[in-house]
Amino acid sequence: MTQLALLLPYALPQKELARDLLRELKTPALATLLGRGDINEHQVLDGFARSLPHEAWLAQQFGLDSADDTSPAAARNAMAAYGLPATDGAWFILQPVHLHIARDHLVLTDPQQLQLAEEDARALFDVVQPLFAETGQALLYGDAQTWFLRADDLSALQTSTPGAACGHNIDIWMPKGEKARDWRRLQNEVQMHWHAHPTNEAREMRGLKPVNSVWLWGATNSNNTAPAQKFEETFSLSAEHNPLVGAELRQRAVSSAAELLATHPQRGLLTLDSLIAPAMAGDWAEWLVRLQAMESIWFAPLLEALKNGQLDQLSITLSNNTALSTITSSKSSLRKFWRKASLARLAP
Repeated sequence: MTQLALLLPYALPQKELARDLLRELKTPALATLLGRGDINEHQVLDGFARSLPHEAWLAQQFGLDSADDTSPAAARNAMAAYGLPATDGAWFILQPVHLHIARDHLVLTDPQQLQLAEEDARALFDVVQPLFAETGQALLYGDAQTWFLRADDLSALQTSTPGAACGHNIDIWMPKGEKARDWRRLQNEVQMHWHAHPTNEAREMRGLKPVNSVWLWGATNSNNTAPAQKFEETFSLSAEHNPLVGAELRQRAVSSAAELLATHPQRGLLTLDSLIAPAMAGDWAEWLVRLQAMESIWFAPLLEALKNGQLDQLSITLSNNTALSTITSSKSSLRKFWRKASLARLAP
């Protein structure tokens, strides 16, 4: 059976805007898939959950979900994707970030807005690596936005993904637990080392945000079980590795449904994440433009693939910051003419 799972983070608009936004969309193929498909899953998460709904869903698919109130156990999986050895102990993902000042608190800026080049990241990494070494913690470099920290003494901390925290008061999302003060002290030292650093001064001269802090998440202990694999292939708009996707299934970049279908996926996962940035920024005009563009590039060809038997099953998982729904379509469900083609299921 040829199955494809399509993950659309932030395809569910804010409830108070949904009716007006959906009125502007002209996406008959998506309306058919959503209206005639079967709802397999619907979740409403706590607004203070430590990972976003689509992140929690991905973690569950790949066996990276954590039993505790903390972010997914993604570090070792991500390290494997970079070919880095994970010795025994507790490993975290450590991301360089920008914190900006709101009226009376600090807010985490979306890390994707950093535009952090490898040269800048390496310079900042080299400054703080000895700092962590002094405390007996190993710091390894994955890429510009993904570093790894071994910190056994911090293993019990409850952490949050950057996605869950960005745009909010970081006090709510900072690591919690017995060693939280120790981490904050170390984080403050990193901030002091980077303050007025030539790399940051040069970035600001170019109109870029300074890298002024780090974000800790994704702890994985040596006793964590190996991730389970529900998919044989994963696809996305870029080949950049997602730490929540199984390391053995490095994402293949595709730009259209036609390109994806040409690979004849058997059990594939396609993630289209281009709605995240405009939704988080509250740019709903751009959100509409991007979702509308998916109709001809993705939804219509995938609907046709179901009709002609090229795909046996298509599941679409939609989310926003607090809710997630999965709707599954097949050739037989498309025959249910009494079900009206509708975008109503995009209204959370």
